[in-house]
Amino acid sequence: MGNGSTEMEVGADSVAVIAVVNPPVNALSFDVLYSLKKNYEEALRRNDVKAIVLTGRGGVFSGGFDISAIAAIQKYVVKQTKVNYIDAMTDILEAAGKPSVAAINGLALGGGLEISMVCEARISTPKAQLCLPELQLGVIPGFGGTQRLPRLVGLAKALEMILLSKPLKAEEAHQLGLVDAIVSPEDLLSTARRWALDIYESRRPWVRALSKTDKLESPEEAREILKFVRAQVQKQAPNVKHPLICIDVIEEGIVSGPRDGLRKEANCFQELIFSDTSKSLIHVFFSQRATLKVPGVTDLGLMPRNVTKVAVVGGGLMGSGIATALILSHYPVILKEVDEKFLNAAIGRIKVNLRNRVMKGKMSEDKYKKTLSLLTGVLDYERFKEVDLVIESVIENVELKQQIFTELEQHCTPHCILATNTSTIDLNVIGAKTNCQDRIVGAHFFNPAHIVPLLEIVRSGRTSPQAVIDLLDVGKKIKKTPIVVGNCTGFAVNRMFFPYTQTTLLLVDHGADVYNIDRACTEFGMPLGPFRLVDRVGFRVAVAAVMQFLENFPERVYKSMLVPLMIEDERTGETSQKGFYKYEGKRKATPDPEILKYVEKSRSIAGATFDPELMKLEDKDIVEMVFFPVINEACRVLDEGIAVKASDLDIASIFGMGFPPYRGGIMYWADSIGAARIVAKLSEWEVKYGQFFRPCSYLSERAAAGVPLSEPKNQAKPRL
Repeated sequence: MGNGSTEMEVGADSVAVIAVVNPPVNALSFDVLYSLKKNYEEALRRNDVKAIVLTGRGGVFSGGFDISAIAAIQKYVVKQTKVNYIDAMTDILEAAGKPSVAAINGLALGGGLEISMVCEARISTPKAQLCLPELQLGVIPGFGGTQRLPRLVGLAKALEMILLSKPLKAEEAHQLGLVDAIVSPEDLLSTARRWALDIYESRRPWVRALSKTDKLESPEEAREILKFVRAQVQKQAPNVKHPLICIDVIEEGIVSGPRDGLRKEANCFQELIFSDTSKSLIHVFFSQRATLKVPGVTDLGLMPRNVTKVAVVGGGLMGSGIATALILSHYPVILKEVDEKFLNAAIGRIKVNLRNRVMKGKMSEDKYKKTLSLLTGVLDYERFKEVDLVIESVIENVELKQQIFTELEQHCTPHCILATNTSTIDLNVIGAKTNCQDRIVGAHFFNPAHIVPLLEIVRSGRTSPQAVIDLLDVGKKIKKTPIVVGNCTGFAVNRMFFPYTQTTLLLVDHGADVYNIDRACTEFGMPLGPFRLVDRVGFRVAVAAVMQFLENFPERVYKSMLVPLMIEDERTGETSQKGFYKYEGKRKATPDPEILKYVEKSRSIAGATFDPELMKLEDKDIVEMVFFPVINEACRVLDEGIAVKASDLDIASIFGMGFPPYRGGIMYWADSIGAARIVAKLSEWEVKYGQFFRPCSYLSERAAAGVPLSEPKNQAKPRL
């Protein structure tokens, strides 16, 4: 919170250049803001200063308000004095009697962009990026962005930028009027200086953003836009309040004037900083960055080796998705399949993935061709000697995977990393017939692999730290959030979440309704309820995963016959167009009354006691019954050292399973409830429904001691 400063130099042209200096991204800490205020006041006092240019050192304008400062404010409840200072500081810039021009090099994010909008003009380099991402942290722009941006680019575009945290490149920003000119990095400061002097000498207009109205829509049109956007936000983000508050703040400025809008912005920003949503999202922000710190791996001083070419074995749904992710990040890929038919199908899937990007405007036709040219299809291992990394992605069959890894050892160079995309199988089993287990590592992607941002890197007791370092580097380059976990059945994500579906099968056998459970989970914030998830994954894949858990954790697997009964009738999920739901068109899921006959037969086989109370459960109770066993298993994963820290499981739950980020992740959410309540409820359900719900020792001990579940267990030795 106490870092950085600004530096001021006054040139012979009487222009004061004030530069933010707080590497690496010139974050606006309180020290920077105090220094900026001091230098601005000095520039305004000095008779030898006619105009001011604001810029950033090191090729970055500013990455925005220092998020660690927000975290400190939340932690120590630093209220009015410092937070309200932001509003006072922008007033000084706004009321300055000398013109200011922002010289934007690189990033202008959040508060950085907002301060630039206080200036009379903005000059940028071609590679500049401008964005207001505050809503991703549970707050709203607090430096006047809700009032100035609509006046500079129009209400509709401002709402899009703020609510979606949508970045603008320099060219688009110029077209919209947010940037006044684009120049080369070499000419940036000289152009900004001349521009500022031109304003001072009345050769260019003195334009204050708050005074502009020409870009604002008419009152009638503005009302319609705000009404439409509110309805969309309520539909898409019903569990969070800050987007709606942001819309209210923007509307206040349009209806009552910008000064009233600024006052409302300041008050709402102050309140939102202390909201549970903001605390959760800021926890996620720092937790995501902490995944790259792995004791015993990233602290050894090892440097990643250069991976120049990658091979993928198996071009099914996952393999084609992995290959897509790699070529999108400019990695040449060799894709191996067993015959021409399978190879052509795999390449076809990759083409569809890329075509979808073209259709959405995310890729040009020329870029499509260049990206596809990085892909080479093969039917043998002859060219595998060229690659530095192989990712195996065939079906979950132990014998087949063992055979492939034996072949890879024969055909790849000794330095090549051998990775498997298995979602459940122990790495030691996969590599049992090889003599190279030091370079065998798990690279578990999540479907669809080119879209889901998580990469679970699995390390066995024999995997070298160098192999993990190399894969961490590849993960970052293909824009994934990697987490490093230990080796066990299901690893961290699938093991932690296997109770998600297991619990619901148990509840249905005892009287709960399939669709009530799914609805409660999606309203809680999950992208898919447990039954809809099984449909998406496919019944046969789900059964194969359950068999792995049954073999290793038999006491924690509920042996339901519901899915096997449905498989007998060729109900296997989305691919067969019927599972727990019926499917028509593009994955449109419709509840199917026929499910009842399978449910009744499953209950009969299980001999389960029907509990009418389960039909009366409120959504909150359903959510607890579904997720408390997930928390229980997550505690085992932590206790056994499969995960290094609780925050890694938070990131795994969000990016791997779609747990709502505004709840902070599975362990953060658990701590908000408290271990004592979780243990009490699990114990109550154990009495009614059996040992499946029994609290683990880690959870029980934390509850008894009153210690948060996420607090590090210093004496635990991570299994990495």
